[in-house]
Amino acid sequence: MRTHYCGKLGADLLGKTVTLAGWAHRRRDHGGVIFIDLRDREGLAQVVSDPDRKATFATAEKVRNEYVLKVTGVVRRRPEGTVNPNIASGEIEVLAHDIEILNPSLTPPFQLDEEGLSENVRLTHRVIDLRREPMQKNLRLRYRVAMAVRKYLDAQGFIDIETPMLTRSTPEGARDYLVPSRVHEGEFFALPQSPQLFKQLLMIAGYDRYYQITKCFRDEDLRADRQPEFTQIDIETSFLDERAIQHLMEGLVRQVFRDVLGVELPDPFPRLTYAEAMARYGVDKPDLRIPLELTELTDLMRSVDFKVFRQAAELPDGRVAALKLSAELTRKEIDDLAPFVATYGAKGLAYIKVNERSKIPEGLQSPIVKFLPAGVLRQVLERSGAQNGDVIFFGADKASIVNAALGALRVKLGQDKNLVEKGWRPLWVHDFPMFEWDEEGKRWSAMHHPFTAPRDGHEDLLLSDPARAVAKGYDMVLNGWEIGGGSIRIHRADVQAKVFKALGISEDEARAKFGFLLDNLQYGAPPHGGIAFGLDRIVALMAGAESIRDVIAFPKTQRAQDLLVGAPSPVDEKQLRELGIRLREKPKP
Repeated sequence: MRTHYCGKLGADLLGKTVTLAGWAHRRRDHGGVIFIDLRDREGLAQVVSDPDRKATFATAEKVRNEYVLKVTGVVRRRPEGTVNPNIASGEIEVLAHDIEILNPSLTPPFQLDEEGLSENVRLTHRVIDLRREPMQKNLRLRYRVAMAVRKYLDAQGFIDIETPMLTRSTPEGARDYLVPSRVHEGEFFALPQSPQLFKQLLMIAGYDRYYQITKCFRDEDLRADRQPEFTQIDIETSFLDERAIQHLMEGLVRQVFRDVLGVELPDPFPRLTYAEAMARYGVDKPDLRIPLELTELTDLMRSVDFKVFRQAAELPDGRVAALKLSAELTRKEIDDLAPFVATYGAKGLAYIKVNERSKIPEGLQSPIVKFLPAGVLRQVLERSGAQNGDVIFFGADKASIVNAALGALRVKLGQDKNLVEKGWRPLWVHDFPMFEWDEEGKRWSAMHHPFTAPRDGHEDLLLSDPARAVAKGYDMVLNGWEIGGGSIRIHRADVQAKVFKALGISEDEARAKFGFLLDNLQYGAPPHGGIAFGLDRIVALMAGAESIRDVIAFPKTQRAQDLLVGAPSPVDEKQLRELGIRLREKPKP
């Protein structure tokens, strides 16, 4: 029905007859001449209808926004002074010989170029929202990223293999989405949180290099970079160690940025151990564009009389750290930061304002200066590198609280004071702990997942000293977002059994949940490992979007609802009876 896309028209077609099809983006009547901006997925073209062609002009008069049109006309140069440099077809216009209304439209719920739309309105009318230029750009960007990924992995010998969507419920961290079975009453499938176990089975089966761009499902609390269903670039390979896998995956991300954005990322990516990242930035996914780092003070504060600092320093898992800011802060700005860090568990936010560095203590402004000896204050200034005009903030508590509070404060101050550098700052974070302590459950849980291999020589620590066991786990971080996480997997049944025991998973439970994996590990499982990238997160970063919802065609809200189709929704009693299910509570209207 068309010869060209609107956004592809250019001066090379001057004098040619073209047929276009698309939507009326806007219609303007300029004293007897009607202009229609016709829109398709490639962009806009200006269509001109003059009164000389009466039938065509009469049709143009009926056109309203979002009418679907077919236009045939001649390409001509725009009059001098009317060229639009902001669009690809801005030099030319199409003089309409024929306009056909293929379908009229109701008045849309909002104008496509309207600013400040609420997300609920956009998601309720997602089909209209998807017509908007930013969304069109984002989804085309997503397509190009996926194609660049496939192209690279294909060239590296990886093959795309699908894994099941209806599988078994296994404890992997988040809650599973369960699917009741009609055939096996009272039993359930689970939607996969990831293809983790199946890709390991594929390695045991000898497929060597596997990948899949696949949907994963997690029933967890949502935020800007989470969705109940999300897309993962899932990758697994055999007979490669950590560094070899990381080298391959670095090449993948570098190639994607080169192909899609024309951006060259560093080669190689910088590397930080988990311990280094936490010590310097308070988080395991630091944004390296922010030139602020934490300063360790725990050892220094064990000898001071100031109880808040000394008691924290003496805790077995305690920490005292500082964050220096070289920027002007008013007293109100400083005071407003205390409630901010409180959301991360901090009981307060001590600070020192450095007015005159050479004069201690009178050159330092703070309620806590009088509690700290001059020697300690001098050490704080030296370690932090503070100069006149700087402000030093302190965290003193359990290390987890100090890290969370100062790590978040670092990002907030960096953003508020425009310290975030431009560009892309990727890095690897590696040598993660095998386990983290679950305070609520009073037991160890896996930092990555239960199938992550311990570092060589750490197998004996799994049971004797789990806190010291280090994993062959690694994350790829970009501008403060974790975009990929992976590890070398356990390929020996005896080591897997030790990890389950450390996690408090009994032999019977392990057999019930993971018997198929444990059995197959005994049939010559090769050393293997891999990584999973969040496609949604990568595309959101590249698009400059605030939320991954802006790069997913039909996302859920933060309350896990699809406002477009009205899901989730009640089902009738007949369907429930077929599944052998009775609701304990009636759904609220």
